[in-house]
Parts: sequence; C-alpha cells; structure tokens
Amino acid sequence: MSPSQQPGPLALVGSGEYLEVMAPLERHLLDGRAPRYVQLATAAVPDGPDVVARWHRLGQEQASRLGVEAVIVPVTNHESANDPHLAAMVEGAGLIYLSGGNPTYLADTLRDSLVWSTIEENWRHGAALAGCSAGAMALTSWVPSLRHPRGGGTVGLGLLAHLRVIPHFDAFAARMPDVLTRFLLPDNDDTMLLGVDEETALVGGLEEWTVWGRQSVWHLHDGTRDEIKSGELLRTPASTS
Repeated sequence: MSPSQQPGPLALVGSGEYLEVMAPLERHLLDGRAPRYVQLATAAVPDGPDVVARWHRLGQEQASRLGVEAVIVPVTNHESANDPHLAAMVEGAGLIYLSGGNPTYLADTLRDSLVWSTIEENWRHGAALAGCSAGAMALTSWVPSLRHPRGGGTVGLGLLAHLRVIPHFDAFAARMPDVLTRFLLPDNDDTMLLGVDEETALVGGLEEWTVWGRQSVWHLHDGTRDEIKSGELLRTPASTS
C-alpha cells in the first residue's frame, strides 16, 4: 500500500475501459503510483465466462501497453468477495479498475465485502480507483436496473453518495432520452445527476473534477442539461464519504 495518507484520484468513465483510446487516462491515473494495475471484471459475470475472459484479456493487453503488471482479481459472487486471498491481491495497487457489465450485480456482490473494504482502504491511502460504465454507477449511492429502468435497482457502494451517474450518456440520450433520467433524478439538492459520454471520463474527486476524453459530461437537473466539455472543471456537492 502507498504510504500516502491522501485518497487517490477517482475516475468515472462512460465507456472504453482497456482500449487504446483510453490508455492516456489510465497512464495518468497510474502516474507516480505502483505499477500494479488491479482489475475486477465482476460486473460481467452474469454475461458468462467467455465475456469475463474477454475483459481479462483486454485488461492484460492494456497493462502491457502501459508497461505495468496486470493483477486480475476473479471475484464472481459475494462469497468470493469475502475470500481473504482475493482481497490480498488488491494490496499495493497503483490503479484499481471496476469494468463494465451489470451494475446491480456488481454493487450487490461487492457491498459489505472484504474485497470492497480492501479496495476502499487502498484508495484512501493513495491508489487510484476507476469505474467504467457499471463500475462508475456502482460507486455511487443508487444503481438502477438497466434492463428494467422503470423498476428495480439496488443500493450502490456509496463511495460517492453525493452523485448518480449515467454512463454511455450520448448513446442513452439518443435511444431513450428520458427514461433513465426520470428514474435517477435525485430527490434532494445534495445529490447531483451526471451523464458521462462514451470514451469520456470525469477525473478527480471527491468534489472537484476534470473532464477527460473526446466528448462531454452533462449535469442533468430541472429538465435541462448543462454541458461540461473536455478539459473543463466541475464542482460537485460535498461528499458524505
């Protein structure tokens, strides 16, 4: 674990984990940290072992491009999320990455687990922590069911209790512009709803962020959308984390 007592940076990524287009972001998150890239494809488990294996392969390829060690932590269910051996694999991470898939499954699997507490502890001591798509959604306070957005969902991991996130926002906005927004709108002024476009990330935390990537982040409120473009800053409400 890093000797730093300051939390590392956070990244909420709309899409593109482990792809060459997002390598500059992942290199930035690893800069000055241990060359140990810890990867969890847990959100893809409901899609089957072939999909999980694909995420593992992509993660290894990205780590190779970056010249760092890929550490795959094969958490598949809540029982394995409490395996001390798997939790120990997180230790010493420079970057911890939760990749995409099913956000409710990811949150339900990691919540109140040994692996999650180890992830959070390493982040609080300086490791970078990123979530893409499902991973970004799971880091917040509430995760809707993407398959049934009108009903269902689960409590998130709560690291960013002051945010709710819609990844792939440009794609969602084109296909169903109001559905996710309607069911994710916060019920108080202390929570902010953000849409993150594909191949784009919001980097920083807990309250001050910068947009990275080729598109934008959107603050959704009162039936309007405020665009925050790549390179611009965004301040979010005070975190309760």
